[in-house]
Amino acid sequence: MKRIMRKARLLAGIAAMLPLAGCITVKAPDKPIEVNLNVDIKQEVLVRLQQDVQQMIQKNPQAFPAPPTRP
Repeated sequence: MKRIMRKARLLAGIAAMLPLAGCITVKAPDKPIEVNLNVDIKQEVLVRLQQDVQQMIQKNPQAFPAPPTRP
């Protein structure tokens, strides 16, 4: 009896999938896939430059006097 139920479920599952078989298609694109990686790295470069300048000022404070303050 269990064997018959398993077969019935399998057949029902296959019958339910048959209408979907024509709907699903996998096709390679006509044109190559283009991945645009225009990343702005300006910010990273500026941060590194700022860190280097801060270290240089700390090592040589006499070479970089503070700007005059406005009243």
